[in-house]
Amino acid sequence: MRTGEVASQAYVNIQTLRYYERRGLLPEPPRRASGYRVYGPDAVEIVRFIKRAQELGFSLDDIESLFELMAGGPDDCGQVRHLAVDRITQLDARIADLQAMRDSLDRLVATCHLPRAKRHCPLLRALGCDPDRCDPPGTRSNGARA
Repeated sequence: MRTGEVASQAYVNIQTLRYYERRGLLPEPPRRASGYRVYGPDAVEIVRFIKRAQELGFSLDDIESLFELMAGGPDDCGQVRHLAVDRITQLDARIADLQAMRDSLDRLVATCHLPRAKRHCPLLRALGCDPDRCDPPGTRSNGARA
């Protein structure tokens, strides 16, 4: 496949493909005599994996680590275990944060029928922010709307 075909099927632009190549996330494809890149059939799957992982909150560095683990990781099993356990710990922390945000939104939904002053929405607390010192966007430090 040519660059435009891969980009179209993976729902990204051509510059994204080239960036992934420069980062080493997408293997640089061979070129025809004309200079056009010729991607293999797995290129679309790789790019879709990268985009889906980004949607789930993984950085490109994280995705690089995931690719390393998918390839079997380092030769030393201890290193593989360490990388995998570290990734599990990070995922567990992210899941806990997301669950706290979900619980907070559940509390807001349960009180949304009430007047604004009586609604319960501790989103700032769920994100680890002291509600007495962190103001929501669009408000001033005294709680008034900006």
